[in-house]
Amino acid sequence: MDGREAAGADSRVCCLLLLAGFRSLIDRLHDELARQGHPEVRPAYGFALQAIGLPGSTAGEIGRRLGVSKQAAGKTVDRLIALGYAERADDPGDARRKLVRLTPHGLDALARSAAIFGELRSGWAELLGPDRVRELEASLRAVVPPEAFRLDASSWLGS
Repeated sequence: MDGREAAGADSRVCCLLLLAGFRSLIDRLHDELARQGHPEVRPAYGFALQAIGLPGSTAGEIGRRLGVSKQAAGKTVDRLIALGYAERADDPGDARRKLVRLTPHGLDALARSAAIFGELRSGWAELLGPDRVRELEASLRAVVPPEAFRLDASSWLGS
């Protein structure tokens, strides 16, 4: 194997390890969310809850944040409403628009997710050491441009 082939293999391994790390965090998060009373939350729903946000959003705004059509966002919103995580409400600023807002159940899922992510990060810090985790975070911030961090769940998760 020449130098270019070795570099290519190293790049693939690095990318696969980053994806596997992400996947292991998401899987552990959802296992714990299920134990804490949210067994129906799926990764795509978590992204959608984030896209709705605390003040609420229209289906079009949610679609743009997720990188999907308004119709696809609407289907996800319908599912979140059916599960009790979101609700539709009149927009106080524009009577022609409907807002999607998080319910207390949806807010609970987001709060629990944040706490669980904190616990998972602490687990990594325990395993790797806090300095290495901070260094890893700083390194990822250096290579990931701020505009690259979008919710865009469809392209991240292949759905």
